[in-house]
Amino acid sequence: MAFWISYYIMAKNETSEKKLTKKSAKPVKKSISEETISEKNVQPEISIGLVGHVDHGKTTLTKALTGIWTDYHSEELKRGITIRLGYADASFYEYKKEKSFGTKETSQKGEKGKFLRKVSFVDAPGHETLMATMLCGASIMDGALLLISATEKCPQPQTREHLMALEMSGLDKVIVVQNKIDAVEDDEAKKNYEEIKAFLSDTKFRDAPVIPISALYGANIDLLIKTIEEVMPTPKRDEKKDPLMFVARSFDVNKPGTDPLNIKGGVLGGALKEGILSVGDEIEIRPGRIYQKSNKLVSEPLFTKIKGLMSGQSQLEKVGPGGTISILTCLDPSIVGADQIVGAVVGKKEKLPPVWNTLKIKVNLLKRVVGTKEELVVKPLAERESLMINVNSATTLGIVTKLSKGIAELSLKLPVCVSTQSKVTLSRRLDNRWRLIGFGIVQ
Repeated sequence: MAFWISYYIMAKNETSEKKLTKKSAKPVKKSISEETISEKNVQPEISIGLVGHVDHGKTTLTKALTGIWTDYHSEELKRGITIRLGYADASFYEYKKEKSFGTKETSQKGEKGKFLRKVSFVDAPGHETLMATMLCGASIMDGALLLISATEKCPQPQTREHLMALEMSGLDKVIVVQNKIDAVEDDEAKKNYEEIKAFLSDTKFRDAPVIPISALYGANIDLLIKTIEEVMPTPKRDEKKDPLMFVARSFDVNKPGTDPLNIKGGVLGGALKEGILSVGDEIEIRPGRIYQKSNKLVSEPLFTKIKGLMSGQSQLEKVGPGGTISILTCLDPSIVGADQIVGAVVGKKEKLPPVWNTLKIKVNLLKRVVGTKEELVVKPLAERESLMINVNSATTLGIVTKLSKGIAELSLKLPVCVSTQSKVTLSRRLDNRWRLIGFGIVQ
């Protein structure tokens, strides 16, 4: 316990120095009274992902912050790992008597704090076989917590891979969380801390704060929330643009045996990137329904009406860009259930990007393969090779059909809805695993 306190002071001092020297690292300012206000029916302002190597404590930290265990799926509970993206919200408070930051889950003295903002957390899987799911989740994140266990040497393969994925996704707000400091001796934790700093030194996140915590016992969670408030301000959004939502989950909420007259439509979960959606709006979903016709794969957009909007447990009449949301539609739940619409884009009719069965991209390859223990050189793309493509929240396979002066043309197994100049990540199959090798820009 003594080490946690001394380490807390070291991390606190380091974070304070960054705050004084970096103009971008300013606390979130809000025009809000000193009195506590209710967070009920308030949409989260920001989505923060929890990423990192498998079993480094992402789901445990989500539980510590939100009070919700996000591994719901039976296979997740059985295997003890996150398989699908998990979501949970937390309301941040400032406690003046305690001189700390926290949530309802972390306040120990019952003080009514000053409500700051609501935050969505996206729990991404860390297992190497589920990298595509993590990349899909990155498309709806505004910032990320990179968890690194103090009990293992840094970096682990997926630690490196996830950090590179964040960089390729364009995320620049990252906090490194050194978890499980309760499970090691003082000198081991300090050694691990130095490994983390050395690992970050060769990346764009070399100045990212490193916060030591114990998610299991709640140590330093207040410092982590304080740091989030300082370095992850709510991004500026353009609500006047046409709405654009990336779908990261889709599901059927009806229980078996539900009376047909009481069946609810399919639900779409994800994040609105721009614009506003309201209950009653007519929306389009692209690519929509994908099926075989005359031995060809075709897609048909889906059209429906918004019956309800939710953020966490709060029902809303309208939503803007910010944290994760759910849309209750009029769609047949059999079309939407079991994540069948994941990767789709939602917006107003005829206001969405085009759907592509082939993509032309400008290729940018890494020097080394990310995610392997050995340092493998990334070889140039070859015609007819298969690549895993992640674009927005969609995952598909692409066959390289043509290469010319840094431009690759890909025939896609599943169509995607995407704008030109969008970034896509590229993974190659090596040793029966998809490994991140670079990115491309849609031409």
